[in-house]
Amino acid sequence: MSNDFYTTSIVPYAGIIIKICRAYTDSQEDFEDFYQEACLQIWKSRTAFQEKSKWSTWVYRITLNVCLTLRKKQNRKPYNNDVIPELSEQNTAFENEHLNLLYGAIKQLSEVDRAIILLYLEENPYKEIAVIIGTSANNIAVRINRIKKQLKTLLDGKIN
Repeated sequence: MSNDFYTTSIVPYAGIIIKICRAYTDSQEDFEDFYQEACLQIWKSRTAFQEKSKWSTWVYRITLNVCLTLRKKQNRKPYNNDVIPELSEQNTAFENEHLNLLYGAIKQLSEVDRAIILLYLEENPYKEIAVIIGTSANNIAVRINRIKKQLKTLLDGKIN
């Protein structure tokens, strides 16, 4: 990957990649693997980008697909008691305790709902979220309301 591409096409969107990868991983090691794979796939697919959407939408879609694919591969591996991340390790990705609680709750959502709420938290319009997820904007609006209620239930009493 050239420094030029990394500097202009990855670094400005690193926050997006980090948030998505963080929401789909439970350890620092997995996070780093997911992040690296997402960057690699963004670079590999750069020539397929047809500018029908914004570059950020493209980055979201690729990163999300990478995370979902890697999660599926992880779920196929036999269970190993030695690699269960500690609860404290799972929930200390950020210095802000409330943010850690929020991400902990987000990790309890289904994979698609995680993607939707992350895109919503990044203030993406429903239409753009719909393009990334592959559904309608109306469906996204309904799902976001349901996700908010679910998160409220999960976080009830944990955040003041």
